[in-house]
Order: sequence, then structure tokens, then C-alpha cells
Amino acid sequence: MTSHSDIRIGTLAGMDKGAAYIKQILPHGFESFSLTCWQHIGATDLQRTAKEVLETLGDKAVVGSVGVFGNPLQDEQTRKDWERIIDAAPSFNTDIVAGFSGAIESKPVDQQMPEFKKVWEPLAKRAKDLGLRIAFENCDMGGTWAAPKYNIAHAPAAWELIWNELSAFDNVGLEWEPCHQMNSLVDPMPQLRELLERKKIFHVHGKDATIAWDVVKKYGIRGGKSFVWHRTPGFGDSNWTDIISLLRMHGFKGSIDIEGWHDPVYKGAMEMTGQVHGLNYLKHCRGGPFVTNPT
Repeated sequence: MTSHSDIRIGTLAGMDKGAAYIKQILPHGFESFSLTCWQHIGATDLQRTAKEVLETLGDKAVVGSVGVFGNPLQDEQTRKDWERIIDAAPSFNTDIVAGFSGAIESKPVDQQMPEFKKVWEPLAKRAKDLGLRIAFENCDMGGTWAAPKYNIAHAPAAWELIWNELSAFDNVGLEWEPCHQMNSLVDPMPQLRELLERKKIFHVHGKDATIAWDVVKKYGIRGGKSFVWHRTPGFGDSNWTDIISLLRMHGFKGSIDIEGWHDPVYKGAMEMTGQVHGLNYLKHCRGGPFVTNPT
């Protein structure tokens, strides 16, 4: 290793914004871009977008992942778009396709495994045949175990069900971030260690959370008071030095891409200010500027 290329720090970018958006923010020092579609790909020409994005990035950054974030268990168009994005991923020089696992919103998580397997077995095979990995984001999207929304892959018990159904496919794992576990008052660090030991973390979202423990202790989590907020890294509770150290200790290679547009303070006109602060903070937690050892 001659640089920090084992773990790159980047951000998310809408696939529909393409290279034009990336060109504007690339000078800030982002090293990776996760290109995302909300629910559907639409009229976006993936091959043309891939060509334009890679030309824009040059040797300054890479595509960390591509993905579609919809509900493939209920939305046929999202299922078809997963096929499209899988087929297009090699053109972006990435081996990771990310998104939500989907959810049958009328059924508890543990009762929808037949539908899940019917949809995901062929998609997992399609990806594996192309040498790709599928990374489910660990976001609950406001759903619960009994009434999930968009994504059943939001809790350890659900991950076990998913991996059991797709046991023939070691290319199915997680796009993990501490924020979504902290929203459920779960300590993310023991979970991170176990997932890394099982080699189930493929991509990391750079998003944190702040938990107001004083509110939890006084009102609980059903007292009508906000008790947790999504945060850009550098403004939340997580120790990203520990997170990155643990990733490196387990040989993780890939990207931490900042998922912006969630911080309640650094938003609107302050959005990119917050993201660039998060970028520089994560680079600091990674060890600062790379220094070559003396010979």
C-alpha cells in the first residue's frame, strides 16, 4: 500500500446529476462517489453516464458503488432497474451495487422470506456471474419488524434470515453505517466487529447520529420528544477513528461515502460546508496525510 487507497473517503451523488455535479465538488478532495437512483433509474443512459463520470474523475477519484433505492419486493419497475444497474455496474469500474432489500409492507419481516428469495435469488446470481457484490443499506426507512417499509435489511435478526435464504451467495452483504443502528439505541461497535469477522460489510455510508440520552432517560423513546438525530460525520457521537481502525484491522478495502442531506444543522446553504467538514474529519480519523516510510 503506497497511499490511503485501501479506504477512500467520498460522498453520494445522484445518478441523474451525472458528471456535472461531480465536476463541481471534486476539487474539495472527495476520493470516491456513490452514484444513486431514488426508486427508479428513469431515462438516465447508464452507459453514457458511466463514460462521462469516469472521464471527469480521471485519477482523482473512483466510483465506490452504484445503486437503486426503491422497493423491489413490491415495485416491479424497481426490480427491473436492479437488473439494469447490475448489468451497468462494470462500466462504472465498481463491483458494488447497493440499495434497499425491499419489503412486503403488509407482513412482518420473518413472514416474507419466500417472496424475498423469489426476487433476490436471481438478482444475486446475476450479480455473482458478473463478479459483483450486492450491499443492502441497513436503514429501516421508518418501518418496524411488524410493519417494515422499503427495506427489511435493517436489523441483525433480519440479516440472518436474508443470509440463510441466500446461503449460496457470498456476494450478498451490507452497506453499513452506524447511524441506523444508533437510531435503535444499538451500540454499533460490537456489531461492526462481528460483521467484519464474517466479511459481510461491503460498503460504508459516512453518516453518524447524536443520541440525547438525557431525553431518553427522562421521557423514554415514546414520549413525543425527539431523542436521536442523523448527523454528518464530525458532528455526531461515533468515534470514526475507532471505526476506521476496526475496518483496517479486518482488511476492509473500499469506500466510506458520506450520505449528506440529513443533518438538522448543516443543511440548506450549509450542506456542502458540512460535507466537506465531514470529508476532512474522516481523512483525519483515517490517519491524516499519508507519509511514506523511510527506506
